[in-house]
Amino acid sequence: MPDDRRDRQRSIRVPVLTRVEGEGALLVQLRDNVLTDVQLAIYEPPRFFESFLRGRSFDEVADITARICGICPVAYQMTAVQALEAALGIEIAAPIDALRRLIYCGEWIESHSLHVHLLHAPDFFGCDSGIELAKRFPAEVNRGLRMKKFGNRLLEVLGGRAIHPVNIAVGGFYRLPRREELHSLIPDFQWGLQAAIETARWVAGLPFPDFEIPYDFVALSHPDQYAITAGQVTTSDGMRIPMTDYEQHFAEVQVPHSTSLQSRRMPQGTEYFLGPLARLNLNCEQLSPAAARLRDEVGWRRPCGNPYRGIVARAIEMVHAFEEALGLLQSYRPLGKPRSEFEVRAGEGMAVTEAPRGLIFHRYQVSSDGLIEFAKIVPPTSQNQAQIEADLRQLLPTIVHKPDKAIATECEQLIRSYDPCISCATHFLSLTIQRQ
Repeated sequence: MPDDRRDRQRSIRVPVLTRVEGEGALLVQLRDNVLTDVQLAIYEPPRFFESFLRGRSFDEVADITARICGICPVAYQMTAVQALEAALGIEIAAPIDALRRLIYCGEWIESHSLHVHLLHAPDFFGCDSGIELAKRFPAEVNRGLRMKKFGNRLLEVLGGRAIHPVNIAVGGFYRLPRREELHSLIPDFQWGLQAAIETARWVAGLPFPDFEIPYDFVALSHPDQYAITAGQVTTSDGMRIPMTDYEQHFAEVQVPHSTSLQSRRMPQGTEYFLGPLARLNLNCEQLSPAAARLRDEVGWRRPCGNPYRGIVARAIEMVHAFEEALGLLQSYRPLGKPRSEFEVRAGEGMAVTEAPRGLIFHRYQVSSDGLIEFAKIVPPTSQNQAQIEADLRQLLPTIVHKPDKAIATECEQLIRSYDPCISCATHFLSLTIQRQ
């Protein structure tokens, strides 16, 4: 006679969630096929970067925070230096600000290309890896890798190297690139713009799951440009606040099942959604001309609350990043000094920028002799973590009747759509399903 009790109680474990950066675990608890709990547990040891910064000189911060992530180091560096510039009262010249947007475009290109082609697209074709996808779609994957290469090359020229750049400084850059260094990249970025357009057309035709959520989107918005390094923090319900008010409306909380702090929107304590899908929903009018034409061509409509369509939003943003970068490359002339002059003083400053995965916040207190007295860093994935759990609570009741392997696969695919950077969040994925 079969053991009915044993049949009802099952445990599924996926030792590592593939095609995401970092390690963690997903616990799903079911009782008689009714969902009782979902916990997205990040179990990497805390990395203590905020503690490492205390007592350090302000001009060390950019190089230290770059080590938080090898995929989006510019986001950490740029947010850090802008927060420190606010603390020290430093004004940035317009040409330096343009170069900062340029290097940020390079990071968007390399990060988005990686996620679209090697991490997310395989899910739509039943492929276990980017290598398997490349066997079926060699032209598309090679095109994506070439775009990523050009993004990395831009980081090398402007940042000194592609991984953990060393040229970004408080007040500007340590060195300005020569005109011929940037102009030599123009042919590659002309090709990259067309390649990004073709990529967006390709991913717009993928078979997206029918999964729509009325998200609370949060992103920087700017009246004159697609917000990357400046703007106001904006939400789906119309809230628009200066970045200095960020902590009055968003707070980190500790959950017992994760080494990563989670963020909530206050005072209601609710989850919210960051990243390309949020940015496109809130800012699609500010897209570059080619990206705007493509948006209309592929039939992008807002509000779009399907997280799987984030791959389309990323591809459209790649078009924008290539087009904006191309314009900045073509117009570049090395003028003025690489850094603004300033005097060290005591102060406090904060900044918000848009990392490839979404909004990132830094706040620092600096002493009169230029030492860091306090540091706070809120990365995108820790802010998205609560929303991912909420999505899983919506998804799981619709798939609990499926075999455990299929459930695990669909949960992984939903999580991957966010392009989570687990180590950034402090740091996925072993999956356990408990059935009682």
